[in-house]
Amino acid sequence: MDNRKQNKEDCMTWTDDDVRDEMDEQEEDQLWIDSKGKIVESAFCAYFLQKRPLMCLDQKLFDVDGEVNEERLRHEIHQEIRPAARNDTAKKTKRIVDAIKMECYREEWETQLDRIHLKNGTYYLDERGFVPEKELCLNRFPVEYQPDAPAPETWLGFLNGLLVPEDIPTLQEYLGYLLIPSTKAQKMMILTGRGGEGKSRIGLVVKKLMGDSVHMESIHRLETNRFASANLEHKLVMVDDDLQMTALPDTRNVKSIVTAEDKTCIERKGKQATQGRLYVRLLCFGNGNLIAVNDSSDGFWRRQILISVKDRDPNRVDDPFLIDKMAAELPGIFLWMLEGLKRLLANQYRFTLSERTRKNLEAVMADGNNLDQFMASDKYLRFAEDAAARSTHLFYAYSKWCMENLETPVSQKRFSQFLFKSAGKYNLTFSKHIGGEYRGYKGVCVRPDCARS
Repeated sequence: MDNRKQNKEDCMTWTDDDVRDEMDEQEEDQLWIDSKGKIVESAFCAYFLQKRPLMCLDQKLFDVDGEVNEERLRHEIHQEIRPAARNDTAKKTKRIVDAIKMECYREEWETQLDRIHLKNGTYYLDERGFVPEKELCLNRFPVEYQPDAPAPETWLGFLNGLLVPEDIPTLQEYLGYLLIPSTKAQKMMILTGRGGEGKSRIGLVVKKLMGDSVHMESIHRLETNRFASANLEHKLVMVDDDLQMTALPDTRNVKSIVTAEDKTCIERKGKQATQGRLYVRLLCFGNGNLIAVNDSSDGFWRRQILISVKDRDPNRVDDPFLIDKMAAELPGIFLWMLEGLKRLLANQYRFTLSERTRKNLEAVMADGNNLDQFMASDKYLRFAEDAAARSTHLFYAYSKWCMENLETPVSQKRFSQFLFKSAGKYNLTFSKHIGGEYRGYKGVCVRPDCARS
């Protein structure tokens, strides 16, 4: 009885304007239902897109918060049409979603290098700075721009314990590089250590700050699964938090992703391959370096920034709440990353690299190329202008060197290609008439005991 009385009193508080507004809303809703009570798809699409602007790019929907979860969208539409749909609501919902995709289709979307989309607005990298307005975008971070956010002391303390001081600016610039959809620097970053240092915590913080713009994936899967790159479309960073120690069977996909400046081939299961634009950057953590079975070229190495972390302090007590503490500092961490981005842009996408990091790369390049190591071994070879050696004898010597140094020899074909390409480097001259009728090189000879298999 009391409830009926309360409802009656509530109704009596309505004004004529309230009633008119309610009737207008009902009439607006009825615009996408015809005289027979059936849903008019085109009218519903217009109604829905007016209240929730969307765009469709590469069969994916985006709104002001970035990529749309289609399951949630279908649920939202299903709830809206359910009173009017007498049957087959699931089919009608799917058909309406497909119609919305066609209605808001866009063939291209120009990458926005001048702004960063944040939870509470948009930060422009020019004189405009931060504005609270939002717009349609491909990536929006779940972190607020707070210009007065305190310095992230926990984060900075963590980095000071993990890295030598001269490598911190490099990491700051690379994490800032991830904030915009650009591959102009043409670099990937790998942090290595012996294990247990906590380096992969960096990836977790990046994931919390950048949200769905981050994709967790194995870099080896990029080279062994032709469908893997499809998951990287419209993502800003791929994190591999446990880099495998096995060598990559190929490096073509990794190099094309790191240096992507134009559209590339993207394959999806059961669908025709298409051309898509990838601007994802690679951030890897592991206990060893990234190596390749068949690629020791400078092109493979010069795309990497290799940072070695400090050894774990044996007296360190791990904090189980470290990630929670750093998550509370995300606005300050964003400002720290933004500072790194601005420094990188001012330096024309050239990273600040410490001498330690440069030497890391040189050491890994030397270690990853046993062919150059063999050529530097005077126990097996002698260089002289009047010397000459058959290619087969050079390969025999190389194979023996590999066996005695626990190295895996490359194929004869690759060895031959290496000699031909590196002839100038070692002052060698190719000839088809070594020892009369054999192919080989002038300028080098093999020691007699190494010239037999």
